[in-house]
Amino acid sequence: MDIGIGLDASLRLSFEDEAEMAHEAAKLGYTSIWTPETTGRDSFQVCAHRWRASQREIPTGLTTGISVVPVMYRSPVALAMSGGTLSELTGGKFVLGIGAGSVYQSASRLSMGLPDISALSMMRDYLTTLRLLLSGEKLDYRGEVVTLTDVRLGIRPPQRTPIYLGSLGPKMLKLAGELADGAALNWCTPQQRIWSKERIAEGAASAGRDPSKIKTVEYIRICIDDDVELARKAFTKSLMPYALGARVPTTRERRMGYRAHFERIGFSDTLKEIDKLRVDGAPRSEIVEAFPPELLLSVGYYGKPEGASKALAALTHGLDTAIVRVVSARPSLESVRAVMKACKP
Repeated sequence: MDIGIGLDASLRLSFEDEAEMAHEAAKLGYTSIWTPETTGRDSFQVCAHRWRASQREIPTGLTTGISVVPVMYRSPVALAMSGGTLSELTGGKFVLGIGAGSVYQSASRLSMGLPDISALSMMRDYLTTLRLLLSGEKLDYRGEVVTLTDVRLGIRPPQRTPIYLGSLGPKMLKLAGELADGAALNWCTPQQRIWSKERIAEGAASAGRDPSKIKTVEYIRICIDDDVELARKAFTKSLMPYALGARVPTTRERRMGYRAHFERIGFSDTLKEIDKLRVDGAPRSEIVEAFPPELLLSVGYYGKPEGASKALAALTHGLDTAIVRVVSARPSLESVRAVMKACKP
């Protein structure tokens, strides 16, 4: 299993910090460096910046990856152009992860001017067209969401770009097995990962593919500090937007996205109790305290540095690449370094 490092916008790194951390990750033995995409900095340029900085330690640079780009931000052609360019620049050391993001929510579709569309259909169309574009083929494609006519990527010859699909639910996991080079998982217990890989294998089998060829990567959040209580609070705050969402979900919304994911894992009753606190207007500090350690430590680690390596090993069984996603206990580079050093390969 490879060990990568994941740095996101919550760390508030300057471009100088980004370069320093990328160089340090290479020195510590990490094999890859990853970022999610938000509406902040362009993630492709961040990857290029990090790759260049890592060359100070490794001539060919670290593998870089985006896990994931919510596709509603970009067209398939724009994704292919950026991904293909970065693969060419890095000599094939780039992985493009794509995901549905919050497109299943009507408010998100409205904000991007999108009609009522199926997230699954959207990802099928994106995977299909991206694979063809990044292989240099001319496209005439009409899907439920994407239509492209007489389109070809103008990079000759195109450098191979693996495409990973952000996958949580059974249908998206099967789609990853059917069409993607890999599945980008998130917030899984070891048991949930086994279940996820079984769904991926089902999708691969339906398409006549070898399931062992479908790579699995996952962010494993780690927060390190000698003050365990401080680390617990920071870790909980990183989990809350995923498990709870921006508002108390409806019954329908509980069957979708990350809320459905955490309920499948077995935390339905816990989250419903926390929702009651939210309805009653409980302050954020009380919500943070309501998350039990058994939930938090089943999907990541917070605590002292000496416990991180063992916890990471227990949490990552079965992955091809485990990405140590840094959760900073304090707003400083030293807090980022603490995680990187504690979890180094």
